Amino acid sequence: MMEELFKKAGLAEIAAKVEGGERLSREDGLTLYRCPDLLLLGYLANIVRERKNGDKAFFIYNQHLNYSNICTNLCKFCAFGKDRDSDQAYEMSIAEIREKIRARLDEPISEIHVVGGIHPDLPYSYYLEMLRAIKEERPGVHIQAFTGVEIAHLAELSGQSVQECLRELQTAGLDSIPGGGAEVFSPRIRRLTCEKKLSGEGWLEVARTAHGLGLRSNATMLYGHIETLEERVEHLLMLRQTQDETGGFLTFIPLAYHPRNTELSITNPGLARTSGVEDLRNIAVARLLLDNFDHIKAYWVMIGPKLAQVALSFGADDLDGTIKEELITKMAGGEAEQAMADSELIRLIKEAGRVPVERDTLYEKLTPRS
Repeated sequence: MMEELFKKAGLAEIAAKVEGGERLSREDGLTLYRCPDLLLLGYLANIVRERKNGDKAFFIYNQHLNYSNICTNLCKFCAFGKDRDSDQAYEMSIAEIREKIRARLDEPISEIHVVGGIHPDLPYSYYLEMLRAIKEERPGVHIQAFTGVEIAHLAELSGQSVQECLRELQTAGLDSIPGGGAEVFSPRIRRLTCEKKLSGEGWLEVARTAHGLGLRSNATMLYGHIETLEERVEHLLMLRQTQDETGGFLTFIPLAYHPRNTELSITNPGLARTSGVEDLRNIAVARLLLDNFDHIKAYWVMIGPKLAQVALSFGADDLDGTIKEELITKMAGGEAEQAMADSELIRLIKEAGRVPVERDTLYEKLTPRS
């Protein structure tokens, strides 16, 4: 029965590869993206998902900290970054950051996730002091901070190589790196949407350098704007090649473009929010192409909790976490809440027929709390 369905959908050869554990090609990736049968894609992605993680679905008790939205890049797909003179611009002092951490000391937070803009004025010492302050307020917490774009900026700011800068950040408290800033690696897309941003190859080089120092990182792709299917596939294959080289990526996170309040939506008025079908398709294709990634995340903040729950049967094995406060998606019109109780995450996972596993940043299972 399934063989006939795969044959009818033009997926027979790909299905045989998936079932045999063979690596898929660029052409296979394009075929998957163009396949109209979403359920067959989910079926194949679920084979890989369960081969790697069984029925487990991971979540983390974490806190997001967006220390400033002042940014020199002002990417056309971003509603978060603001010019320093904007009435919406803000930056947190170290004292304010300390207060953010103190306000949640009674919660079992295991990770502080720190991301901000490319600030033109904050000194390098601010970032070191920030890391030290977080560790002082919450000793033992894992700090996942600064995208590859931010790290390249900090290296330039400090007058050091990326490797030297990362070593200093590690000493101050940096434990791993989030996956933002990757966007789509295509030079065409970066020229049209984020010409001031670090290049795709520059982002990958920061990741390689971090992995060489023992720092793990995440990877992302921003989809659903003006990129082609070919550019999506090429992005995924570049990540796969880098993972072959370093083995340092923890998880891949497809990020759905949110057009509201972005310059790109003004110049391209036909752009709209991605559909649920598109979101599930990207998760499934990523799970099938990224055979050397252990985890695929359904980021509930961007696609909503209900669709993230469904994604657990389309290749995803991780819902991210409690978040607590995330401004980047909210400023682009994100409608999901900024926080979710761990009990709600557990309920969503169980309802999806999966086994909830609370993890730390490195995907080590944590002892269940009573």
